[in-house]
Amino acid sequence: MNRVPAEIFKAYDVRGPVSLLSSEVAYWVGRAVGAQARARHIKTIALAGDGRLSTPELMQATEHGLLEAGVSVCKLGLASTPLLYFAAKHHADASGVMITGSHNPPEYNGIKLVLGGETIDGAALQQLREQIEADDLPLATGGVVQHIDVHADYLRQLKQAIGLANDISRRIKVVIDCGNGIAGAVAPRLFRELGCEVIELYCDVDGHFPNHHPDPQVAENLRELRAKVAELNADIGIAFDGDGDRLGVVTRSGQIIPGDRLLMIFASIVLAQQSGHVLYDVKSSRAVAQWVRQLGGTSEAIPTGHSHMKRKLKQSKALLAGELSGHFAFAGWGVDDALYAGARLLCSIADGLELDALLAKLPICLSTPELQIALTGAGHLLVKDIAAKAQFPTASSISFIDGLRIEYADGFGLIRASNTTPVLTLRIEADDASALHRIEQELAAAIAPLPFPQYSLNQ
Repeated sequence: MNRVPAEIFKAYDVRGPVSLLSSEVAYWVGRAVGAQARARHIKTIALAGDGRLSTPELMQATEHGLLEAGVSVCKLGLASTPLLYFAAKHHADASGVMITGSHNPPEYNGIKLVLGGETIDGAALQQLREQIEADDLPLATGGVVQHIDVHADYLRQLKQAIGLANDISRRIKVVIDCGNGIAGAVAPRLFRELGCEVIELYCDVDGHFPNHHPDPQVAENLRELRAKVAELNADIGIAFDGDGDRLGVVTRSGQIIPGDRLLMIFASIVLAQQSGHVLYDVKSSRAVAQWVRQLGGTSEAIPTGHSHMKRKLKQSKALLAGELSGHFAFAGWGVDDALYAGARLLCSIADGLELDALLAKLPICLSTPELQIALTGAGHLLVKDIAAKAQFPTASSISFIDGLRIEYADGFGLIRASNTTPVLTLRIEADDASALHRIEQELAAAIAPLPFPQYSLNQ
């Protein structure tokens, strides 16, 4: 009998409904992570969890497994993923375990893993599962639990990394919507300590997520944030996902900034200080590369996924990496930390950046939102079959680094399997409506007999 369900070992983490991701599974994951840590001479691992109802039980079981493997635990308790990454780097041999379902529904949870500064994903995650099934999990003694609070140290080093001697240069009025996720336990305090006037919206941590789903890239989830920004004439609205590593932004005028356009704004900020390289995921607009080139930088498309982004940021020595989903990582900080990204943005606004004015200068294309088709079978096998059979008569090239990104002279189309949920992901961007319709027809033919989803254009 299998100890753990294979289907919850995803591309970037362990994730699934708690009917599958049980406390017993979390225990075995803890044992396996502990065994791998000891094999790498890692003695201490940081452990934290988000505000989901299932998290305390899963965190306790994971801790039990780590201790039985002979590894000591630096326990943060309930904390955001960025604070877990920080604690891992500075207090726990660059190793950490985060219990979080991120932006998934309340009945889901997950486990993100870092050992020696490297995210455990892909083949390494499957190796972890195989180690559990092979019962290659030596017991050991010597593990102890230390409770730690890293908030003050995190704030001090964040300020130092951004270049703040004290507070930001002028008082910013910011509305913060944490969607009842774990970021609510840290973000309001953090931004107040940076010198902002903070208005809280759904910042009480509640694993039922009673107000809206904690996914800041879905426009409906930002409806009340937009209204509050307008009501209070705030400088900006900021939203976080369930564990605080994805950022959403609403401007003073009420514009929601898509993740790829927010990446272009961050590129403007960092490339004004020095020239360098910018990374964007395959779901992002062609306008990212165009804008970075205008700013004198270079850019590169990479596979979607926070682990790919951080690894490539380090390997390429890029200044910045970002995704359509709202993950951003900066050189010098190194991880996808929405608190840090939000602080960088607020500092720039305090120094005179006008978000609405800059958005008006960015290149604009017609684009669909991220479209999804629910699947019952394996999405990656379906995409592989589409790649083998489909034809795209008017395409200029096709990239296979993450699904199919089909490039055209006047746009692009994307067909890829999600690595976190059983869906096929599609996106189209084009210079005009006729080009978008043509690309849609080619993608629709490629995925047939699956129906092409209905959508409204982002403009």
